[in-house]
Amino acid sequence: MGGELPQETLDPEDWTQLRSLAHRAIDDGLDYLQQARQRPVWQPTPAEVAAQFHAPLPRAPQGAERAYQDFREQVMPWQMGNTHPRFWGWFMGNGTAFGAVGDFLAAIVNPNMGGGNHVGNLVENQVVDWCKQIVGLPRDSGGLLVSGASMANFVALAVARGARAGIDVRAAGVAALPRPLVFYASTEVHSCMQKAIELLGHGTQALCKLPVDAQYRFDLAALARAVGADRAAGRQPCAVIGSAGTINTGSVDDLDALADFCARERLWFHVDGAIGAVVAISPQHRHLVRGMERADSVALDLHKWLHIPFEAGCVIVRDRKAHHATFSLTPEYLAHAPRGLASGADWFSDYGLQLSRGFRALKVWLSFKEHGLDKYARLIDQNIAQAQRLGELVRAQPELELMAPVGLNIACFRYRGRGGTQQQLNARNEELLIRLHEGGVVAPSYTRLDGSYCLRAAIVNHRTRSADLELFVEQVLKTGRALEADAHA
Repeated sequence: MGGELPQETLDPEDWTQLRSLAHRAIDDGLDYLQQARQRPVWQPTPAEVAAQFHAPLPRAPQGAERAYQDFREQVMPWQMGNTHPRFWGWFMGNGTAFGAVGDFLAAIVNPNMGGGNHVGNLVENQVVDWCKQIVGLPRDSGGLLVSGASMANFVALAVARGARAGIDVRAAGVAALPRPLVFYASTEVHSCMQKAIELLGHGTQALCKLPVDAQYRFDLAALARAVGADRAAGRQPCAVIGSAGTINTGSVDDLDALADFCARERLWFHVDGAIGAVVAISPQHRHLVRGMERADSVALDLHKWLHIPFEAGCVIVRDRKAHHATFSLTPEYLAHAPRGLASGADWFSDYGLQLSRGFRALKVWLSFKEHGLDKYARLIDQNIAQAQRLGELVRAQPELELMAPVGLNIACFRYRGRGGTQQQLNARNEELLIRLHEGGVVAPSYTRLDGSYCLRAAIVNHRTRSADLELFVEQVLKTGRALEADAHA
């Protein structure tokens, strides 16, 4: 019958050889984490290394051993640095060794988590149920693991739009809306909200950004005025977005008061908890996010303060039917069966955009089992105390200036030195930050508050110790003084 067909596979020709390489890679990875403190926090990728990434598409094999060596030489040494104890940039968790093992195991079993009847669905459902317990929403709520809070917020706002639009937006489109929808947030809201509202087809003007108070919290009086004015002008208020930890300062809005307002005004109440939702697991600090449990939807990140390796975000939606109605679409090739592989009560593709989904639930499931939530709560308490300590260290130095109250675990400050104009201080602190990064000792990030350029330290790091904070302040003073000396030379 025409001879035997050629048959190839991507399995290794020598399993023993690959097993040895894999063991070496795991040992190297564990050394990388264990020895994090001995490396610079960050260092730029050398030009000669960067040039290697312009090589053409490989057509011929170079083998696993050579590929791994390329990783060791060209990739591993030049990382962002967020596994380092003195990385406090943006708002990033550090990951864990066992969490990385979870990613490895997920890639080994390699299911598609879009749907079907397999045990991975049970794992993800349990993780989502645990997230519901964390934020205080009912167990019969809808929920989905996603890449991070940007996608979680998008999903939540899509559901909010569908639930409050008054028409079938999926069928008719936004052009059929009788009145323009309006979403409300403070000026401290994360930029992903604007992206979500734009991508939902409402345009930037549909996001009404309102003032904050001296603590950088949502101004409720301004919210009430804006909602009233929009209704009078023929627009339709849709949703209010509260922040359980703002990106700039870590400030937490009065979520209880926002929930009261939304209940009175019949508005969807969404909480962006990417930064601070998980504070709810801390008996010492859960009062800071009181009212989150009253939300219609909550977005949270597990790869931030719970240190799950990237990516791991979650969205919880109180109205499961509304969540399902927003995304469910079942063509004949995805028809659910009563039995067999195509059965199963819920397909995760019915609750979000993705049909192809990785098994990110496994690393969360394993990590929660490894440490227990009480330990994560203690680490949250530890970081909050460290941020307060950093604030004290800053206030103790006349050359430094704390620029905002320390909210949760974020401290914003600048080097004033001998003073200067706003323009001079901004330029000085911008250069100071770059020199800190290039020095490789500490890595904060930055923001602007009321026009002032600030160093911003988000202490979301389970490896940070008190001595690291003292070294941070020393480095800022040393670098700032050197800048001033150069300027006066």
